[in-house]
Amino acid sequence: MPCLYPFLLIPIFDERPWGVRDLRPVYSRIVTEPIGESWLTWGDSKIANGPFSGRTLGEIARQYKRDLVGTAAVFEDKFPLLIKFLFTSDKLSVQVHLDDAGAQRVGQSYGKTECWYALDAKPGAQVALGLKPGVTLAEFEDSIRDHHAEDLLNWIDVHSGDMLYVAAGTVHTIGSGLVLVETQQSSDITYRLYDYGRPRELHIKEGLAAVKLHTRAGKVVRNTGDDSRFLIRSPFFQVEMMKLTAALDSTLLRESPHILVAVEGAGVIESAGMEPVSFAKGEAIVVPACVPHYSVRPQWELKLMRMSLPAAPVAEPVTTLR
Repeated sequence: MPCLYPFLLIPIFDERPWGVRDLRPVYSRIVTEPIGESWLTWGDSKIANGPFSGRTLGEIARQYKRDLVGTAAVFEDKFPLLIKFLFTSDKLSVQVHLDDAGAQRVGQSYGKTECWYALDAKPGAQVALGLKPGVTLAEFEDSIRDHHAEDLLNWIDVHSGDMLYVAAGTVHTIGSGLVLVETQQSSDITYRLYDYGRPRELHIKEGLAAVKLHTRAGKVVRNTGDDSRFLIRSPFFQVEMMKLTAALDSTLLRESPHILVAVEGAGVIESAGMEPVSFAKGEAIVVPACVPHYSVRPQWELKLMRMSLPAAPVAEPVTTLR
């Protein structure tokens, strides 16, 4: 079998009623139908470079297992993290995601804990995380049927550079005027609780059963003693932000793949046995866990996010809902 090497992946663009037609500043394109999400590391994501060009990330995970996903991944044949860009011109539906135990009860591999990094936020942009203090599930269910569920949500202001943690079981939604980088467990289970009258299916019974009234969701509080590169560390993922003006040399220890996402500028990734590959804003590189070493050279300047699995147990992040 061919050896694994860093993969450049082709984004999958997903139309959503709350999306945008102008995908700048991430992509230099204007589209006819509103795009809400760009999926970077899904199982159906196609590889654009090298011997595996045209194959999907899911196919490679099933074939190469731990060589791709690493020893820290729960499942050996499923890529563990889904990375997306989100573009909002309207509110998303109010929704909730299952935790791992709940997902496995319905035959799915992963629950869905996620985080959002605010790459861009217009004045007044907000997200909702959880219910207002003192609101009961019964009151929330009544508000869904009475068409004012958004009034019972805990809305918080979002500014560029904020990192938000969304634990599984948290009732949540995203408002308009945001460009977010989402890192999540590799799951697409969503229970839609409320959708402002839009004609889409709701999952009220299943969703209410999944709701947790108290979670660690909120804005991530970064302590001065933390490694300055890390935007968040959690049991499910860790996310770094780096501004490169010189080459970055990295070594992997087989625990986790690295996912590199360019959010400003462009760069070139090099690793033994592969042709150098250029990547630019809005594109993702997956470095398999078995690759021992790689180097990223910025082309002038590169702002780079790197996602991976924690190699050892990590507590949930410290957060605030203010």
